[in-house]
Amino acid sequence: MSISTIKEIRRGPSGTVVEAQGDIDLRFQPEFQKALLGVCGEKPPRLVIHLGLVEYMDSSGVGTLVKISHTVKVNKGKLVLVAPNARVRSIFEITTLDKYFTILDTEEEALEI
Repeated sequence: MSISTIKEIRRGPSGTVVEAQGDIDLRFQPEFQKALLGVCGEKPPRLVIHLGLVEYMDSSGVGTLVKISHTVKVNKGKLVLVAPNARVRSIFEITTLDKYFTILDTEEEALEI
C-alpha cells in the first residue's frame, strides 16, 4: 500500500492550498516534489503548503520546498507555509530558513496576506 504525502489539494480564488501529511523524507520526497511541481504548473497567485499533518521532514523535503519557492517566485506568485509542528518548524529555525519562508499559524492568515 502506498502512502501519499499529499492529503488534499484545494483550489480557490485566493490561491491553492496543498495539505501535506506523513513523513517527507528521502523515500517520499520524489512524490511530494512531483505533486508540488504539478500545482506550480497551474501558476496559482498564492501557494499555501499546510504542514500540520507532517510528522517529520528531512533535508530532502526542505530542499524541495526551496525549489518550489523559487518556481513560485518565477511565476510571480507567493508561497506560504502553514502550521508546522514544533519538530518540523525547528528544521527551518536551525537552518535559518524561517527568515526565507513565510511561515504562519493558520491557513486563513496565509490566504489573506
